[in-house]
Amino acid sequence: MGLITGLFTLPLAPVRGVVWVAEQLYDEAVRELNDPAVIRRQLMAVQTAREDGTISEQEAAQQEEELVRRLWTATRTSGGGEV
Repeated sequence: MGLITGLFTLPLAPVRGVVWVAEQLYDEAVRELNDPAVIRRQLMAVQTAREDGTISEQEAAQQEEELVRRLWTATRTSGGGEV
């Protein structure tokens, strides 16, 4: 970036900073959403809630179906890790 370009785009620096932070937050959220370890912990939490009776069988089945789908996708896209 040249001196003139830098001077003209200086007012945009805060906007670029906010965009960078937003991109970092998005990337971290996607990583956590697709992390097999996190998904497995969520599956265990659903099983515990089912055993405690805090959620119905139907709710548990729906949540487990979604979590297994996410786990399947995460392991396929991450290079075939253990399911």
